[in-house]
Amino acid sequence: MPKIVNHEEKKEQIAAATWRVILRGGMKGATVRSIAKEADISLGALRHYFSTQDELLAYAMQLVRERANARIQAILSETLPPKTMVRRVLFEIVPLNEDTRAEMDVWLAYVFSLGRKADSLGVQQEIYSGIRKMIEYLDHRRLLREDLDKELTAETLYSLVDGLAMHAFLEPRRLTKERTAAVLTSYLDSICIEEA
Repeated sequence: MPKIVNHEEKKEQIAAATWRVILRGGMKGATVRSIAKEADISLGALRHYFSTQDELLAYAMQLVRERANARIQAILSETLPPKTMVRRVLFEIVPLNEDTRAEMDVWLAYVFSLGRKADSLGVQQEIYSGIRKMIEYLDHRRLLREDLDKELTAETLYSLVDGLAMHAFLEPRRLTKERTAAVLTSYLDSICIEEA
């Protein structure tokens, strides 16, 4: 009886191997050959799932996005105070644990290697849109300080999140997860009134 192969699972295994290769040696080391070796499959088998290296990398990055979105959706389905919910969602965007740090490292390596064309998935726009919605949500719940310009506040928070992610990637010893969380919490406290 022939073995039944779950193709989506196999693609995810290959994507995970891709992340490991990128984490070890950066994008330059992420050759089809090195990824096949890491995934413990033949070059031909890898090409069966991904005909080009760009296709493989785009799939791996799409999985990063899907994983982050799934975690965020889980938080949004909980019953949490509004400010706590926003803080928890922000904590999923910046690298505060091993998984999110690995995802961010892989994402930034991908972006650095491909430049402007790297965001073909629209991740940056999605993050900015999400942050604008968080600011609107806090305002709707009457937690945002009244004297703030909401557009400027959203832009500032987006820049803060982006900068924290970059600095956590470049200087992980200085910008620890505790410090990153404290910076985000401090900013949220500065734009919000106390929750009742």
